[in-house]
Amino acid sequence: MPQNLARRMRPRNIDEIIGQAHLVGQGKIIRRMVETSLLSSMILYGPPGVGKTSIASAIAGTMNAAFRTFNATTDTKKRLQEIAAEAEFSGQLVLLLDEIHRLDKPKQDFLLPLLENGQIILIGATTENPYFSVVPAIRSRVQIFELKPLEPDDLQVAVKEALADHERGFEFDVSINDDALYFLTHSTNGDLRSTFNALELAVLSSENHHVTLDDMENSLQRKAATFDKDGDAHYDLLSALQKSIRGSDVNASLHYAARLIEGGDLPSLARRLTVMAYEDIGLANPDAAVHTVLALQACERLGFPEARIPLANIIIDLALSPKSNAAYVAMDEAISDLGKYGNLPIPPHMQDGHYAGAKDLGRSVSYQYAHNFPNHWVDQQYLPDKLKGVDYFKPDEMGKYEKALNMRKHWIEEQKRDGKH
Repeated sequence: MPQNLARRMRPRNIDEIIGQAHLVGQGKIIRRMVETSLLSSMILYGPPGVGKTSIASAIAGTMNAAFRTFNATTDTKKRLQEIAAEAEFSGQLVLLLDEIHRLDKPKQDFLLPLLENGQIILIGATTENPYFSVVPAIRSRVQIFELKPLEPDDLQVAVKEALADHERGFEFDVSINDDALYFLTHSTNGDLRSTFNALELAVLSSENHHVTLDDMENSLQRKAATFDKDGDAHYDLLSALQKSIRGSDVNASLHYAARLIEGGDLPSLARRLTVMAYEDIGLANPDAAVHTVLALQACERLGFPEARIPLANIIIDLALSPKSNAAYVAMDEAISDLGKYGNLPIPPHMQDGHYAGAKDLGRSVSYQYAHNFPNHWVDQQYLPDKLKGVDYFKPDEMGKYEKALNMRKHWIEEQKRDGKH
C-alpha cells in the first residue's frame, strides 16, 4: 500500500526537521547530542503532528543507527524482546516508543535494564505531560523535552518542500494559490501531519493539480471566512469575541466563537480566552481562570471538532461571570510608576539578610515577621520611600472573592489609621 505524503516527507536526518528550533537548531541540545554521538534516552511530548516521530527517525538517520518503533498500547512484550535481541547485534538501536505513558509494568520491568546499560536508546513519544503520566522509574532515566505546535511559517516551508520534491512529494508538478496556502498553514493548528494530509487530498481532488482556496476548504471541511491574507478579519473576530464576553452578551460571544472555531485557529482562540479570564473577569471570579486553563488543556488534547465542547463551556462561563479589571489596572499603574521613578532603593529591613555580614550592613535587622502578630499582620514600611502611601489596587467588588479581598484591604487600612500593630 503506498505511503501517504506525511510519511513520505518524514525527515531523513536532523537537518530536514521542520520547526522545533529550540531543540534541533544550531547549538541546541538534541542537535549537540547527535553531533557529538552522545545520545541519551529521552521523552518527547507535545500535541499530535509536531514532529515526535520525525525527530526520532531523523536522529537514527543522522547517526546511521537501527531504528525500530514500538507502541505501548498495541505491541506485545514479545515484540519488545525481539527488539532487544536485535539491539545486541546492531551496536546501537534507536527505539521510538509511542504512547509511552501507557506502558504497562511487565514491559517497564523488561525495558529498564536496557536503558541502564545503554543497549537501547529510547525515544518516548506522548501527548501527555510525562511529569504526571510517566512512571518515575522511567522518568528518572531519560531527559524530557517539550515540542511546540509548528508556526504557520514552518508549515509553509514544509508544504513548499513537498511540492518541490518530485521523489518523495508529488511525482507531477503542483501549484497552489496564495489564499489556499495561507488558509492551509493557518488552520491546522501547527499540526504538520494534518497539513500534509489536507494538502494531499486537495492536490488529488483538484483540477490539473492546481490547488485553489475552494479545493482547500473542501479538503479541510471548513470555510476560510476567518482567514484573510492581511489578518484583519481574523483579528476583528477575536476583538468582537473579547468585547462580547466583556459586555456579558453570551449569545454574541457564542456567535463569534463559532466563527473562530469554524476557522480552526485554536492557538489564537486559546490565547485570547486565557487573556480574557484574567483581564476582564479577574478577581470577580478567579475560578473562571482555573476553568479556562483546564478546558484549554482539554482542547489541545482533543483537537477539533471535539474541542468545541470545552470551548462552549468556558465561553458561556466567561460571558456570564461578574467582571473586574481591577487587578491588571493595578499592575499597569505599578509599571507606570516604575517607568517614572526607576528602580527605587528597597528599605534596608526588606532586603535579604541570609548571608554572612548582612547584619553588619543593616540588612533585614528590623524586619518584623507578620506571622508572629495577631491576624498575621504588622504595620511596617514595605514600599520604597518615594512610593509610601500609593494605592494601586482599587477593588470593583463584583464577586464574593473580590469583596473579601476588599474587606481585608479596608481592615488593614483601619489598623494603619489607628496605629495598631
